[in-house]
Amino acid sequence: MKKVTTKKLLEMKERGEKIAMLTAYDFLIAKLLDEAGIDVILVGDSLGNVFQGHATTLPVTLDDMIYHTKAVCRGVKRAMVIVDMPFLSYQVSIEEAVKNCGRVLKETCAEGVKLEGGSEIIEVVSKLTSIGIPVMGHLGLTPQSIHKFGGYDVRGVDESEAKKILNDAIELEKAGAFAIVLEKIPAELAKRVTESVKIPTIGIGAGPHCDGQVLVVYDMLGLFEEFKPKFVRRYAELAKVIKSAFENYIADVKSGKFPAEGEFY
Repeated sequence: MKKVTTKKLLEMKERGEKIAMLTAYDFLIAKLLDEAGIDVILVGDSLGNVFQGHATTLPVTLDDMIYHTKAVCRGVKRAMVIVDMPFLSYQVSIEEAVKNCGRVLKETCAEGVKLEGGSEIIEVVSKLTSIGIPVMGHLGLTPQSIHKFGGYDVRGVDESEAKKILNDAIELEKAGAFAIVLEKIPAELAKRVTESVKIPTIGIGAGPHCDGQVLVVYDMLGLFEEFKPKFVRRYAELAKVIKSAFENYIADVKSGKFPAEGEFY
């Protein structure tokens, strides 16, 4: 049960082995993911949506991310744990980015951070990687820029934006990023990016040509019912199962069926 590392992810790309990645925000889900054999666990700032109930990821704080990452790390032995750096924790200055990313690695057992953006943050990525902080990039639809985009439409459809995404991926690799998430871009563009860099690409709504795939765990489990994009395959419908269990419990309490003989001292 060898630990997944940046080196192993690169080796997986080189031999054509797909990388499986999912999000986690708590000990129990992280433990189950690790035991199932997941390669990478992302402590995503998507917790702002699915855990805290916000409309966007923007309200999530650095302290939030550290708190959840500590819980996740307690359940993980094999998988690589990556932390989303929240909005304005790395965009203000290189110095602040180093301080905040360093704090994440010092206070948790995480093995890398994920930053959204391309050319705008290349100097930050270069500095972080130069001092030993592993960085995963994120291009295409970047949720922290949702107000700039004005919606969750597919990115990279027009040639100019597609060219920027491709160039940004190449620049991220040069800056030392060990992998890149490609979110909600055309499959053919994702294929071009994947073939243009030696580091792994992880797709989310970006088609089958990426070196790996990632989904929000609450989406693929059918727990978060308010959001059902085209790219999410639901492997379970746990919201229905859980609500049924709650309803049965309530009914049993109301009727006096719970607790029954043998269920109390």
